[in-house]
Amino acid sequence: MTMAFSLTFIIKEDLCRSSIVLKYKSKFRSYLNLSCSSSSHNTSNRRSLTTSVYLLKDKVSSNIWLERQRRDIFVKQAGAENYRCRSAFKLKQINEKFSILCPGHIVIDCGSAPGSWCQVAVQEVNATGEDINKPKGTVIGVDLQYFSPVDGATILPQSDFTTEATQTKIKDLLCHQKADVLLSDMAPRATGLRSHNHEAIIELCFYVLRFSLVILKPEGTMLCKLWMGGDQSRLEKAMQTVFQHVRVVKPEASREDSAEIFLLGRKFTGIKN
Repeated sequence: MTMAFSLTFIIKEDLCRSSIVLKYKSKFRSYLNLSCSSSSHNTSNRRSLTTSVYLLKDKVSSNIWLERQRRDIFVKQAGAENYRCRSAFKLKQINEKFSILCPGHIVIDCGSAPGSWCQVAVQEVNATGEDINKPKGTVIGVDLQYFSPVDGATILPQSDFTTEATQTKIKDLLCHQKADVLLSDMAPRATGLRSHNHEAIIELCFYVLRFSLVILKPEGTMLCKLWMGGDQSRLEKAMQTVFQHVRVVKPEASREDSAEIFLLGRKFTGIKN
């Protein structure tokens, strides 16, 4: 994904958000006056007004998002370092602190699209064999969406990780080897209900946790993304039954105003008898 944005206008940073909102509020008033000039009982006019409101909200949100991207240092850095997405720096920062990726490691990346985590993993585990003095690792990326191939990684695009068929494919690719690291940046399609979003992403994390029981080596690592909420502690407790160390991680590249966090499980033990 190209992270450079070409803007055809320049807005002073301290006035950006307010000027965009005022611009579209003014347009909204025009739409409102136009619709109200017709019969208030006209169903088609009401539908037209409702549609206009949603379109204006989308335009405001899109422009605010673009401006935030323009200011974001990690967006700029991703473009400069040829990463497909700013999320690459979340994994890089976690790895810099906890050293979860090492040359020779076998890594499975769930929710890979657009491929930035795969890019980082390939570099860290020497999956291309570029450094002949270090062991060569393996990276497998899987995602429900299509994404372009990543040099040094084996990818499974348009594949549902939660299905037995996809998990069997991963096992077959490893030829009955076990993985050192299981990553998950998966997220469900967000809705307007935070509680529903939280429950959905927790369910995905449990799919990853169950897969860890059959795919991780002893002492292996699991890292999964989630959004904070009431079921977070339930997931933490479940991970603590099969990992010696479980902790919450929030790297600098994860935006402060986001509910996004990561759970890191280390020293996989499997189910204890």
